Amino acid sequence: MNHYGYLVLFLSVMIELIIFILPIPAEILMTYTGFLVYQGQLGWVTAISVAWIGSMIGMTLSYGIGYKLGAPFFYKYGSKVYLSRERIEKISRWFNKHGNKLLMIAYFIPGVRHITGYSSGITRIHYRSFAVFAYIGALIWVSTFISLGKTLGPQWEQFHATIQKYLILGVTGLTVILATYYLFKKNRSRIYHFLIATLKKVILTFDLLGKARFFVIATLAVFILLFGLMVGMIQDYLANETRDFNQVAILLVHLIFGREWNPLMRDFSALASDQVLIILVGFSALWILLKGHHKRLELITLLSVAAGGLALEEGLQYLFGLIGAEKPFLGSFSNAFPGEKSLLTVTIYGYSGFLLVRYYGTVWSRFICVVTILFICLLVMLSRIYYGLQLPNDIIAGFVFGGVWLTLNIILFEIFCMLQRQTARQE
Repeated sequence: MNHYGYLVLFLSVMIELIIFILPIPAEILMTYTGFLVYQGQLGWVTAISVAWIGSMIGMTLSYGIGYKLGAPFFYKYGSKVYLSRERIEKISRWFNKHGNKLLMIAYFIPGVRHITGYSSGITRIHYRSFAVFAYIGALIWVSTFISLGKTLGPQWEQFHATIQKYLILGVTGLTVILATYYLFKKNRSRIYHFLIATLKKVILTFDLLGKARFFVIATLAVFILLFGLMVGMIQDYLANETRDFNQVAILLVHLIFGREWNPLMRDFSALASDQVLIILVGFSALWILLKGHHKRLELITLLSVAAGGLALEEGLQYLFGLIGAEKPFLGSFSNAFPGEKSLLTVTIYGYSGFLLVRYYGTVWSRFICVVTILFICLLVMLSRIYYGLQLPNDIIAGFVFGGVWLTLNIILFEIFCMLQRQTARQE
C-alpha cells in the first residue's frame, strides 16, 4: 500500500468481490487507505474513485459469471467454493423479499456482499436495475471506510474494529427501516385499512377513558419504556461494558467538532447551567400562577421535579460511586453516573414544555416542543463531551433517569387532577 497504493486498492477491492474465498480484508484496507490520505500520501477523491471503479468491475464480473453459468452450475459445483445451494437460495430469497434496493447496503454485511453479484446473476435480475443499486452501494461503501480512515487518522487501527461494530449495527437498523418501507409500500392498502381500524379503536378508547386518562396511559407506556432502558444501562454500567462506546463517542465528537466550535459549544453548555435552569424554573412558576388550572398541584409538581431531581441526581451519583469503589478490579468506573446536569436538564425543560402545551398546545405544537427539548439535550450532551466534563454514557444515562423521574411526576400529577375533578363532581 505504501508503494503501490492505488493499484493495490483497485485490485484488492475488485478481487475480493470476484474470488471471495481469498482472505482480503477490504474494510481494513480502505480505512488504511484513508490513513494514507490523512498523511497526504494519497488523494481522497482519487482513492474513493479508484476503489469505486474496482468494486464496480468486481461486482459486474461476478454478476456476469453468475448470469452466464446459471443456477445449475453453482448448485453442482458451488459447494466447493463455499457457495452451496442453500446459501444461494437464502440470498435469493433475501433479494426477492426486500427488493434490489438492498443491494446498496449489502456491501456492509460480511458474507453477503461477496456473493451478491453471483446471486443477482443467477436469479437473472435485470442488469440495469442491478447496476443502479449495486454501483450506488459501492460508492457509499468505499466512501464510508476511506473517509473513516481519513477522519480517524493515526488512531484508525485502535478504533477501527469498534467503530465497524457500531457501523454494522447502524446498517442493520437501516436495513430494518428500508425493509419496513418496502413492505409498507407493497402492502399500502392493507396497512391503511389496518391503521384506520386501529385509529377508530384508539378514538373509541379516548372517548371512553377521557383525555386525561388516555394521556396518563400514554405517559405510563413511555415511563415503562424508559424504566426498562434505565435498568439495561445500570446493568451495562455495573458490568463495565460502556468503555468502547465512550471512547468512540469522544473520539468522533473531537474529530467532527474542532476548535472553531468552541464559542458555540460554550453557548450549548450554558443551556444546562444553574442560572438558566433556575430562570426556567422561575418562568414555569410564573406561568403556573398566571395560567395554571391547578396552581397548587402544579407548583408542588414543579418543586418535586426540580428539587427531587437534584436530590435524585446527587443520591444516585453517591450510590453508584460507592459501587464503583467496591469494584476497582473492573476499572474505569465513572463517579458521575448518571450524568450531572443531564438529569436536571431533561426534567426541568421537560416539565416546562409540559406546562406550556398542556392547556394551549395543538398536536403540532406538542410535537415541536418534544423535538426542541430533545435537540437541547443533544446540544448539551455534545458540549459536555466536547469539554471532557463527562463520559457520553453517563450523560445519556442522566437523560434516561431524568425521563423516568419526569414521566413519574407527570403521571402522579394527572392522577391527582382526576381525583380532584371527581371529588368536585361528587360535592
